[in-house]
Amino acid sequence: MAEERIILGIDPGTTIMGFGLIKVVNKKMEFVQLNELLLNKHKDHYVKLKLIFERTIELIDTYHPDEIAIEAPFFGKNVQSMLKLGRAQGVAMAAGLSREIPITEYLPKKIKMAITGNGNASKEQVAKMLQSLLKLKSLPKNLDSTDGLAAAVCHFYNSGKIDTGKQYSGWESFVKQNEKRVKK
Repeated sequence: MAEERIILGIDPGTTIMGFGLIKVVNKKMEFVQLNELLLNKHKDHYVKLKLIFERTIELIDTYHPDEIAIEAPFFGKNVQSMLKLGRAQGVAMAAGLSREIPITEYLPKKIKMAITGNGNASKEQVAKMLQSLLKLKSLPKNLDSTDGLAAAVCHFYNSGKIDTGKQYSGWESFVKQNEKRVKK
């Protein structure tokens, strides 16, 4: 019997949330979908968070992923941007956790390294490598969706390896790994 699983990769953002899905059949990747959720037309940050949650739930209910790989926020100079990005990531994670889907975070450099062999690769280099690996006919205009797909492919490459990043299988697991962040 074929071993089959679906991985949802998410590149969280408050302007564009990119996502991609791959199916793994007998340890081989197959492209399923990549797309993006455009949020820039919405001014209210809370509406954006609601839309991220709803779209993530919709993807889960449609494709039934076995695992979620999510790009961790990178550390920038703008604290407000970091806060908003962290919230976007948290909402996407909460959607997955609400359906009890294991989540693994990957740093952007780790994703780039897994796809291209270069942790400092550009978005364009990552997209071109994914196009080659998954035999994509064309690439989207915005590369946020290929970033989401890259997270899924990175997770596939790191499956079975030790130290794949932070993993959460549910709220209890999240709380246990983040006790200092939880108020009692």
